[in-house]
Amino acid sequence: MHAMKPHLTLHNQTPIPPSAGARRVVTLPGKFGMRLGGELQDVQVAYESWGQLNAAKDNVLLLFTGLSPSAHAASSGEDPSTGWWEEMLGPGKAIDTHKFHVICVNSLGSCYGSTGPASSDPRSGKPYGPAFPKLTIEDVAAAAHALLASLGIPRVRVCMGPSMGGMSALAYTLMFPDGVDVLVSISSATHSEPFSIAVRALQRELIRSDGAWAGGHYAAGEGPREGMRLARKLGMISYRSAKEWSERFGRERAKDAGIDAFGIEFEIESYLESRAQSFVGAFDPNSYLYLSRAMDLFDVAEHGGSDEKAFKRLHIKQALIIGVETDILFPLHQQQALADALKRAGVDAGFEALASRQGHDSFLVDMERFRPAIGEFLATL
Repeated sequence: MHAMKPHLTLHNQTPIPPSAGARRVVTLPGKFGMRLGGELQDVQVAYESWGQLNAAKDNVLLLFTGLSPSAHAASSGEDPSTGWWEEMLGPGKAIDTHKFHVICVNSLGSCYGSTGPASSDPRSGKPYGPAFPKLTIEDVAAAAHALLASLGIPRVRVCMGPSMGGMSALAYTLMFPDGVDVLVSISSATHSEPFSIAVRALQRELIRSDGAWAGGHYAAGEGPREGMRLARKLGMISYRSAKEWSERFGRERAKDAGIDAFGIEFEIESYLESRAQSFVGAFDPNSYLYLSRAMDLFDVAEHGGSDEKAFKRLHIKQALIIGVETDILFPLHQQQALADALKRAGVDAGFEALASRQGHDSFLVDMERFRPAIGEFLATL
């Protein structure tokens, strides 16, 4: 286990009043030490927010994202475009912005405004590329904590995230135990199991095997398009379930099926290709590599020697853990184990096992199940 290093030195930083609206980027001046070595200078963290911060500053809901989404979880007056959790977040919705001041943070290492491999190193003026320090989920959490400090917010009412965001929320809760009241973890876990590590390892190999990756030194807007296309297809296979695809596609032939013996013949192939093409060019390949590896590296046990010892550090009183029966990337037994471990640590941890058919991605699409599970819990706070 590596010793935790100080993450941030602020110089003459004054609180920035939080406000709702479109994406904002805050620069955190000084050195940001990475958990596994190396440092960043003048880190930038992008975020969006909804709802009003109350006078006591005790109604903040901190939302972490999965691997590839930006901080644009929902529309706002300043940015009316549809967000990735549009049906979940807003006035009167499950995450009610009449009640909570929601802050969604773009992960450190991503490519949507926060400092990442595609960002320019202020010391050289050139993109970090593969020289970006090794990234961990703990670094993502620490950057979010530094952002909230810059906004003058010492504590969050709820720390929440799905998938990789659930890991980030858990890391934040462990690292800053006095700064969180309630944890909500969705389709996530205390660590990645061999299957999910294997899938992501192959995705990274597909990207790095593409000659256009050029050792990570590709020009902006270029890079390993074919590698990203194939990695996205493999990702989609792990994100959804065989049950959904059997019911949704069956053996239906694709409308554009041709005479090529090895071309697209079935509708499921056409679906995978369309999803892959929409992703290529939309996300920086190096960012994908770094965030993917960060998910593999995360392990709650590193915060105490075991999960049980790590959870003794927690000060939260309540938690909600949600999992899906058809999730093969973070299987349901991992969510059950997380809830059980929290209970043994004295946390009032609720556990919801949902029968969604859409696999790991259910939290993005199965609103009929996820809205009540999240909304009814948050309404009790």
